[in-house]
Amino acid sequence: MSRRAKPLLQDDSVAKSIPARPRDPAQPNLPFDPMPERIEPCLALLKPVPPKGPDWVFDGYRLAIHIEPKGVRIITRGGHDWTHRFPAIAEATSKLGVGTAILDGEAVVLDEEGRSDFGALQRSLGGRGGKRSSTESVFFAFDLLYFDGHDLSGTELSVRRHLLEGFLDGPTGAIQSSEEVFGDGALLEKACSMGLEGIIAKHRDRPYRSGRTGDWLKIKCLQSESFMIVGYEQSLTARGGLGSLLLAGRKGHDWIYVGSVGTGFNTKDAEYLRKTLDRLKTSKPAVPLKGKNLVFAQPTLIAEIEFRGWTHDGSLSHASYKGLREVQDNAAVFDMSERATL
Repeated sequence: MSRRAKPLLQDDSVAKSIPARPRDPAQPNLPFDPMPERIEPCLALLKPVPPKGPDWVFDGYRLAIHIEPKGVRIITRGGHDWTHRFPAIAEATSKLGVGTAILDGEAVVLDEEGRSDFGALQRSLGGRGGKRSSTESVFFAFDLLYFDGHDLSGTELSVRRHLLEGFLDGPTGAIQSSEEVFGDGALLEKACSMGLEGIIAKHRDRPYRSGRTGDWLKIKCLQSESFMIVGYEQSLTARGGLGSLLLAGRKGHDWIYVGSVGTGFNTKDAEYLRKTLDRLKTSKPAVPLKGKNLVFAQPTLIAEIEFRGWTHDGSLSHASYKGLREVQDNAAVFDMSERATL
C-alpha cells in the first residue's frame, strides 16, 4: 500500500485525500465516513485455556492514536488526551505519511530482554498522578479502526490487519505493528516460559466491537488483575510502616474482601502508599474486617496485582503488588462474578 504524504482536504466535515489521478467512472464512488472523536475499546474476555482452530490469531497502557489533518492525538482507554505524555510516539506517528487513521494498540516500556515491563512504564510516567512524559515508551499497534475517510470497524480483523501492515513496516521505532502468530496451547506454554504475562487471542473474521464480546480472549500465565485498596495493615518493622495492603473486588455495588498483599513494593512505594491512604482514612470500612493494626481507607486507589490463583476461602494466592492504576487508564476493578468462568 502506498503512503499518503499529501495533506487531506475537508469537505462536508469529512477528511479526504487528494486523488493522484482522475477517478475512473467505472469504479464505485465509495462514501466517506465522519471520523469519530473516540471509539470505545474492544476488551479481552478472560479464559483459562486458549481457543483452538485456524480462526484465532494471538498477539502497558491501552491507547488509541488519532491521526487527523490538524495533528496527532493519543487517547487513553478512559478517553483522556495524553499526547503530551508520549512525545516520542506522537512524533513517530506524525511521520507515517498517513492522512487520517485511528490505531488501536498499547504503549509499553521494554526490559533488557524485550519484554513489556509495567513497573518501568509507570516509572517513566512519574508514577500514579505523575506528570512526567515517557520518552522510552514504544507503541505496538494491533488494529486499524479508521483509515483515509473510511470506518473499518465493521470489517473483519484480517482485513484491518492487512491495511495496518501496509503502512507500518519495519521492526524498529517508537511506533510498530504488533506481531501476529497462529497457535494455541504450545504458544501459551512458550509465552509463560519466557516470563510473559500471557497471550491475547482474536477471532480473524469478526468486526471490531466495543466491550467484552468474546471476540478477543485473554489467557494468562500468572493472573494479573486490578483490585481496590480498602486499607492497610500497620507494621513497626516493615518498610515504610506498611505491612500489607487490604484488597477488594467488586460484586454489583458491593466490595468483597480478597485478602492482602505484602510483597512487590519497595520502601519508597510503601511510604507513598501509606501517606496517600492516611489521607483517605475512614472509620467506616468498605469491607467487614476487624483488627487493631488495620487502617481503613475510602475505596479510591486501584492496584494492579499479580497472583497465581484463588484459595478455597476466596482470597488471592501468592499475590504481588505491581503498581497503581491511573484514573485516566479507566482500569476496571475485578468483577467477582468472573471467578465462576475461570
